[in-house]
Order: sequence, then structure tokens, then C-alpha cells
Amino acid sequence: MPEGHTLHRLALAHDALFAGEGVRVSSPQGRFAPEAKRLDGRVFERADSWGKHLWHRYDGGLIVHVHLGLYGAFTDFGVSDGAPAPIGQVRYRIVGPRGGTDLRGPTACELVTEEQVDGVLARLGPDPLRPDSDPDDAWRRIERSRRPVGALLMDQKVMAGVGNVYRAEVLFRAGIDPHREGRDVSRAEFDGIWADLVALMPIGVERGRMHVVRPEHDHGAPSYAEDRPRTYVYRRTGDPCRVCGTPVRTEVMEARNLYWCATCQS
Repeated sequence: MPEGHTLHRLALAHDALFAGEGVRVSSPQGRFAPEAKRLDGRVFERADSWGKHLWHRYDGGLIVHVHLGLYGAFTDFGVSDGAPAPIGQVRYRIVGPRGGTDLRGPTACELVTEEQVDGVLARLGPDPLRPDSDPDDAWRRIERSRRPVGALLMDQKVMAGVGNVYRAEVLFRAGIDPHREGRDVSRAEFDGIWADLVALMPIGVERGRMHVVRPEHDHGAPSYAEDRPRTYVYRRTGDPCRVCGTPVRTEVMEARNLYWCATCQS
């Protein structure tokens, strides 16, 4: 599932393509057709995101809420020779003077009211990518919880936008065992995690890739995939830790794969 930096990056890209322009909106697949008809021809005002949620705002107060889920993705295309024919199950297509984009496979693509947006935001924790987020909201949930901190960081009600990669990597960088209960994490440790996310996640927005390994450790064994930067522990089960050489461990924590170094995160 895309992590929060991907949604912030999409919001910036969609602003660059469509903001301030009248756009054509359609649903080639048909599942969003009545809503697309209401949006077609309207001015795309702006896009914004919080955590893993994206909103497209149109004139007249119309708002599209998108959650990509596991399989959703936007694909951009040029329009110099006209918009290409849709390929596959395109739920939501936007075409403007500067280009277009197709959305396929989202968990959510729906027309919502401002009150419904507020309802989604009320269920989300602070987003490290948003300067208006208050980390104290996350800390209050963590400091009194018996759940492991590795699970709390993935809980979107605690902190929005953090997924499996950032969870594994910031806990490694902080030297914190992901099994430690939230109530046993100190405020200084939490502040360090938050500061690390505030520093790392904008790099993901800018580059489209999560860069989490410090320069002094960015060597040796390659990444888990050719098109991804190196990680410390994520998807490195059994490989030697880049810092101490201990084999990286893995298990399932609350239905998600967890990775950590038992030595560096003792």
C-alpha cells in the first residue's frame, strides 16, 4: 500500500496538471459515471492529502475522495495529440490542457461533502508531512498504550501516512525494539521518531523513493529491488544488518510483516 509521501506527491503533481483549469472528467469503467458527469467541465481548484487520503477539490464545493488501497494507481498521459483511449478498468479520468491522468483500482473513489472530509480527518492521527499537524496528538495515544510501538506507528489513528517501510526504518534508526509497549517509549524517543519522519518523508515526496539509509551505511548488499534505494531492515530477512552484521529478523505483527535487528534494536 502506498505510504503517505506518495499521496502528497500525487497532490503536488495533480495541482501542477490541473489547478485553475476547467477539466473533462469521465469514468470509462462506469463505476464513477454519475459523479463524473457532475464534475465534467468544472474548474479543478486544488488537490491536498492527509496521510494516505487524497482529495480533489472542484469549484462549486465538489470534492473527490481517493484512497488507493493496495492496488490503486494513477497513470498520467500527455494530450498534445489528444487524450489516448483508456486502457483497462479506468475508474476516474481527468483531462486538462496540460495533461491527463487515469485512476485504476482504488479502494475509494467517491464524491464527498466537506463534512465527510472532516469526518475522515477526525479519525486520522497527525501527518508528519503537514506543518499543521500536532505530534502531541500521536504522543497522547502512544504514551498510554500497551500495544507494541511497531503496531502503533502503523495505526493511522495514531499517526497518518506511516506505512511498513517507514515504520521499520525509523525504529531501526532510533534503536527501538518494535515490540516495546508504547507506554515504555520515552517522550524524547518519540520526539526523535517524529523528527526523523519529518526529515525523511519530504525526501520521498521530492524523489518518489524512500531514502532511509544514512550515507555512512549506504553501501554493501544491494536493495531488495533494483528500482529501490537500500534499506536497513525492510525486506532483508536473514541478511546481515548493515551496521552490526546480525541477521535481520522478521515476523507478522498485527497482520503486517515486521523487520528488525535484534542487536541494534535491543
